[in-house]
Amino acid sequence: MNRRELLKNIVALTGFSLIGGEFLISGCKNEAAGSRTFTDKDLTLLNEIGETIIPATDTPGAKAANVAQVMKDVVSDCYYPAHQKAFFDGIKNIDIAAKNKFQKDFLQLNPEQRHKLLVDLEKEAKAFNEKRNEADKIRREKFDEENQKLPPGEQKLFQEAPPHYYTLFKQLTLLGFFTSETGLTETLRHISVPGRYDGDVPYKKGMPAWE
Repeated sequence: MNRRELLKNIVALTGFSLIGGEFLISGCKNEAAGSRTFTDKDLTLLNEIGETIIPATDTPGAKAANVAQVMKDVVSDCYYPAHQKAFFDGIKNIDIAAKNKFQKDFLQLNPEQRHKLLVDLEKEAKAFNEKRNEADKIRREKFDEENQKLPPGEQKLFQEAPPHYYTLFKQLTLLGFFTSETGLTETLRHISVPGRYDGDVPYKKGMPAWE
């Protein structure tokens, strides 16, 4: 699985193109990115959220892939300030959601409680993102109308409003896991390139996907 294909899969799984994906693909840093600091507690929390999304089974989960480090790098280098704010607000809001449902911070929840909380957040994110999409459609129409009046050299890029914070966490968990050595070699079946083409590989039930 190459990076472009992974980004397409992230769209399919989260309903959103990867936030900051244009900078990730080009290998460039977003010059408009603001300055945000991740604490050790933030990274621990993000790894545990990732582990709830992709738990360890007979293969390692998101925590083994240290998805928090990828989250840190992408948010720091590829996000616009508005998206960075949404992400960091999400770090606070997931503890608020955990306290409202279980009277504990996320890190104090057991695996079953964490799973139930993220199921709720998945539903909340879907409703939030649908409203956000409708609002952005109106904003984009107005923006495009005004942008077309500007000379070509002065036209601006439309900045989409941030999706729900859980969508950001989920996107970066998928990205971090499936670009890690753990995800590539222990979850997907990995063949070094170049390799030979075999158009008739016998399939065995439970066989993991090729990457």
